[in-house]
Amino acid sequence: MPWTTTAPNVAPEGGHVAGDADLARVAGLVGDPTRAAMLVALLDGRPRTAGELGRLGGVAPSTASGHLAQLLDGGLVCCRADGRRRLYRLASPETAELLETLARLAPPTRPRSLRGVDRAQALRTARLCYDHLAGVLGVAVTEGLVERGVLVVLPDGASFDVTPAGETWLGGLGVDVAAARRRRRSFARACLDWSERRPHLAGAVGAGVARAFLGHGWVARRPDDRALVVTAAGRQAIWRELAIRLD
Repeated sequence: MPWTTTAPNVAPEGGHVAGDADLARVAGLVGDPTRAAMLVALLDGRPRTAGELGRLGGVAPSTASGHLAQLLDGGLVCCRADGRRRLYRLASPETAELLETLARLAPPTRPRSLRGVDRAQALRTARLCYDHLAGVLGVAVTEGLVERGVLVVLPDGASFDVTPAGETWLGGLGVDVAAARRRRRSFARACLDWSERRPHLAGAVGAGVARAFLGHGWVARRPDDRALVVTAAGRQAIWRELAIRLD
């Protein structure tokens, strides 16, 4: 079954100039703490059920379904049927970009337990931002790719291109650069990391690099979390390939 959303094509007028984006509607959806928690939980790119999202948002499954209906109607999530279950995920990379931008503006939360401190540190060290690497790892890998000559920063400062030698290097990693250029999304975007305040690689190439790191076993997902763990093999490979030492 395909992923679907119920977002309308045009928002009704009211309280804003015709032709403007309806920012208040999106802000209202994200501004609810439960819905915000659900959206953040989906930032790792994995689809989840209403029950899982309710647990992560601290509400009952029936309440979670009501919140998810609003997010579907607002076009921030999409869903598909999986047998008797309905799975939800973020509607687009742009939704993830919105959340990452808000995270840069929002004040940090204070962990209330040792487990919370551990989770906060893990998120800052390495995490998935929808489908690309972020945190200390994502920024270090991006800077390493530039140093190695795989990527070049374009004059706009907001995106990268892949060099001919870089296309060969990425191909050896398992990233199909030619296919990435044909994707209907940004090719190699510079995404300002909310915790490091420096760019990490996003877009189709960024997604390909993250898939390769996961596929090679260089990083592993933490359960019920969007943080990543860099494996021993990953530390060796990242040092060997990009001269990056992760402490």
